[in-house]
This record gives sequence, structure tokens and C-alpha cells, in this order.
Amino acid sequence: MDFDDVGEKIANNGNMDDASIEDSITKILNAVGEDPEREGLQFTPRRVARMYHELLGGYTMDPKAIINGALFEVQYDEMVLVRDIEFYSLCEHHMLPFMGRAHVAYIPDGKVLGLSKIPRIVDMYARRLQVQERMTRQIADFLRDLLKPQGVAVVVEAMHLCSMMRGIKKHDARMTTSAMHGAFRANLATRQEFLANISRGESPLHL
Repeated sequence: MDFDDVGEKIANNGNMDDASIEDSITKILNAVGEDPEREGLQFTPRRVARMYHELLGGYTMDPKAIINGALFEVQYDEMVLVRDIEFYSLCEHHMLPFMGRAHVAYIPDGKVLGLSKIPRIVDMYARRLQVQERMTRQIADFLRDLLKPQGVAVVVEAMHLCSMMRGIKKHDARMTTSAMHGAFRANLATRQEFLANISRGESPLHL
């Protein structure tokens, strides 16, 4: 993977115009019949602009800085699994949050990644305007290209406020997506081992 090319692409897509965001929020407040000048709303446009820097910070995260040299030559060829990685994202259709857990596994082929880096990779893709299906695939593809392992598997479970607060209004509905590469896709036993590991001791998602 060419980290410099990827980092530049993300950075070019991540330039936020705070003044335009503040102006847009002011217009929305007016459009819904609110008074942007009343005490509780005077600084809301500014707060929203600052919030987007945090919630959408994945656009400007540099993959090279995230990995920061934490790739290690290790002779290990069994499954590495990090489960129950909490994440928060914004649905690109309604800009409402969806949140849940990601489970990420890979089978090394001479290289392993520092433990803390996998949750940071999840964050890099979650903190953007997203759809869950794409986010799941992006995490799996990134690890495949970075580690060139024997296989990668990602399962994401999430609750979407766009279906809980509006539309069908089903509070307990959750969505599960998966992406498999290499041994996890080709070998049923490997895939079943992964799925059994992430379901063991599973607890329900809570808001």
C-alpha cells in the first residue's frame, strides 16, 4: 500500500469550511421556525462546526501516522482477533448516527500489527459520512493491502438512529455486515471458527 497516496487522498477530501457550516446551521434553525439569536441557540452553529471536526475526523486521518511503524515481523500463523471494538459513525443518507461494534480478525503471513492500531483503523473509516456496508469493506481491504495476510475477516453490528427515530421506528433492529478475504472466504472451517469466537459471550448492543 502506498501510504502517501492514500493519506493525500483523504486529506484532500477533508478540508472543512467552518464558516459555511455555521451559516448553514443558522439557515436550518431559521427554516424550522427557531430563533438563532435566542440564548440557547446563539452558539449552536459554532458548536456544530466544531463537532463535525471530531465526528468526521476520519477524512483527515493519515494512515501512515496511524500505523506509526507498528508492523512487526513475527512467525505466527494462527488467527488474531480483536472483537467488540466500539464505533460511532454518521449515516450519509440522513446524517444521523449509527453505532455498534466491529470484530476484526486476520491470519498473519509473517507480519502482525500492533494491537491498538486495529481500533484506530476502525475509527478512521467510521468517522466519515458512511454506509455500514462500505465501512465494513474498507476496513477489510485496508488490512488486506497493509498486511498481505493469509486472510482477513470483518463483521460489523450496528444500530441506526435513522431507522429507530424515523421511518419504521424499530428500536431493537440492528444490522450486521461482513467482509471476508483469503482463508476466511475460501475455508469454511476458518470462517466458522471466527464466527464462533465473536459470538461467544456475546452481549446485546445498547445505546
